[in-house]
Amino acid sequence: MHLTNSSPTITARDRHLLRHAALAVCCAGLFAALAALVQTGWGPLARFDRELTGDLHRYAADHTVWTASVQMFSDIGGTITMRSVLGAVALWLWLIGARTLAGWVAAQTLIGWGGQWMLKLSFGRHRPAFSDPVAHADGPAFPSGHAMASVITCAVLVGLIWPRARHAGRSTACTTAALTVLAISASRVFLGVHWTTDVLAGWLAAGIVLGAVTVIVELARPGALARDFRRVDWRTRPRVQRVLVSPARPPRDTDPSGDLAGDLGDDLPDAPSDDAPAAASDHPVAGPAADPVPDRPDGLLR
Repeated sequence: MHLTNSSPTITARDRHLLRHAALAVCCAGLFAALAALVQTGWGPLARFDRELTGDLHRYAADHTVWTASVQMFSDIGGTITMRSVLGAVALWLWLIGARTLAGWVAAQTLIGWGGQWMLKLSFGRHRPAFSDPVAHADGPAFPSGHAMASVITCAVLVGLIWPRARHAGRSTACTTAALTVLAISASRVFLGVHWTTDVLAGWLAAGIVLGAVTVIVELARPGALARDFRRVDWRTRPRVQRVLVSPARPPRDTDPSGDLAGDLGDDLPDAPSDDAPAAASDHPVAGPAADPVPDRPDGLLR
């Protein structure tokens, strides 16, 4: 009788699912707690919102040039821009054959947009009101659409870069994404069109969408995201590679013309011999018959 270890093995895909499920659940719990405090008008949180928004509004009203530049940045980083970027990325992924990954990006965009408006209409929170506003925005305030769209867009772009980037590239991508999200989100509070808690709710709602969509896609198409990440890696890899092959030189003593011809022959390319193995067999070139997705370590979204 042989005893075997029957304990289940946790695969990379299982860890991937658990991470994104935990992200969605944690963000959902924090969002629910924040929404409850906002809806009930909890004193300390409401006072914080009023005081910070009022102080920023007074500064914006006194510094019109700075306010105009913030308004321009807020418009450039708006929801239309962010969703257009993701739409272009989804189209490119579809054209190179990464269909599941393209659907994942498109789902993040569409579900994020639909979820944002569903939440806005559900809570119906009024935006800050001032007698001398420096900017205007339509629709309910909670959660912030700019904050939500910027988090989803930056997270998706970092996720696409992550498998191919080295440590320095990953650090740069994460830092750039974090600064972009902070700048866009802060601009909405500075312009007086959102409360600070609207921005926090937008970040949490984005985390729910990112985690939930990833889990749904992984359960519907197991392993497809990882294969598409490898496909993107293969399609974006430099196609021209230098292959160094040591040439097979003929013996010098077989040349009847002497040393001079031998010296000249050193400067000329050697002709391939019939019995030499073909270079293509030692260095295969990717073509239509080759597998376009080479095996490599797991390329799942981190």
